[in-house]
Parts: sequence; structure tokens; C-alpha cells
Amino acid sequence: MLGKVIWVTALAGMGGTGLGGTLACCFRRDSERTVSLLLSFAAGVMTAVVCFDLLAEAMGASGGLRLTVAGLLGGYGLTGGLNGWIEGHTPPERRGSLFLAGLVMAAAIAIHNMPEGMVIGASFARGEADRSGLAMAAVIGLHNVPEGMAVAVPLRSGGMGRRRTVLAAAVTGAPTELGALLGYFLGTLGPRSLSLALSGASGAMLYVVFGELLPESSALWKSRAPALAVLLGMIVGMVIVYA
Repeated sequence: MLGKVIWVTALAGMGGTGLGGTLACCFRRDSERTVSLLLSFAAGVMTAVVCFDLLAEAMGASGGLRLTVAGLLGGYGLTGGLNGWIEGHTPPERRGSLFLAGLVMAAAIAIHNMPEGMVIGASFARGEADRSGLAMAAVIGLHNVPEGMAVAVPLRSGGMGRRRTVLAAAVTGAPTELGALLGYFLGTLGPRSLSLALSGASGAMLYVVFGELLPESSALWKSRAPALAVLLGMIVGMVIVYA
């Protein structure tokens, strides 16, 4: 089982961000609008999965609201604090650089990919004939594609070569592996640990959705189209959860 967790997570993590980096190198004029729609769609998918699946499972595992809320707030706060630390250590005179913006985005995405890996590992730990883990890996792999694009677009625009851009995007998915191992072992310790793993990762993912993906999407394209992409993403997420 552990070997399966590792290779499935690798496909979802590095495979998803690497694919996004490759796609970003193919777009030119319309890249900002394309990334905006993909970011919005991914935000909708992740919101639906967190609200309709992960938090419900965390509540059922712990048998109470307090532990789930604590994990949710902890995951949200930790991810927000780490991202704030990155921004605080960026020199003010260099914050407008596209290349630097790509590096900061890559670091932030690499950081939050660890709790995403925890979601995959914890989902496999449920023991539901692997269906939950595979479904979660597919969802996270999908949402990693626009993240890889979000990393690659500023790096490419800042002058980085195509191969190095794709490699940089793929590397941001590497922490997903470590998170998956941690989530798997925490998830197999008991229902309270599983609840904390699921709710903590949910909080981290909600921070990424509302603190990064949606604001970035809005900044890239001022239009009603990204809002529709969010709705379509939520519908797809619901289909994944309930199908």
C-alpha cells in the first residue's frame, strides 16, 4: 500500500505541476486569461471537495466539532503564516519583478503542497478499497495543473528558459510526497489523528483557495468568466465526491 501511495502522489504532485508548467510554455498572448480560468476552476473543485467530503469525514472520524474546527484553523493559520513569512523576506524593491514573483509563487505552492499530500495519504488510510485516495489524488493533480502554470508564467516572462521553467514547476510538487507519507501514518494512528490530518489539510487548502487562487485569478482577468469557472469547478467537485 505504501508504495502505491508514493507513486500515486508523485503523479498528482510533480506530474500535475509539471504538466501545468509545460502548458504555460505553450501559451503566449492569452496566457493570463487561461491561467485565470484554470485557477478559478481549481478553486471551485477544491472548495467542493473540502466542504462536501474532507470536513464531513473529519467530523465523523472525531465524533465532535471542536477537534475539526481546531484542525481547520490550525491548517489555515500555519499555511497563511508560512506564506506571510515568504512575502516578508522579499525585498520591497524587488517585489514587482516577474521573475521574483514566480520564485515566491513557487515557494508558496511548494509549502502548501505538503498538506495536500497529507490529504492523499490520509485518504488512503481510510481503507475504502483505495477509492478515496485515488479520487483525492486525481482532484489534487487537477488542481496542481493551474498551480504549475501560475509558477511558470512569471518565470517564463522573466526570462527563464522553457526546460528550466518546466523543471521548476515540477519541483514545486515534490513536497506532496513527504506530506502523503505523513498523512498516511497519521491517518492510521486512530480516528482523532485522522480527523486532525483531514481538517488541518482542509484548512490549508481553503487558505490557498481564498488567499491565493481566487485573488490571483481576479487580478489576472477582471471578468465574470472566472466566477463561472468557479461554479463549474464546484459542480465537478461534487460529481467527484458523490459519483
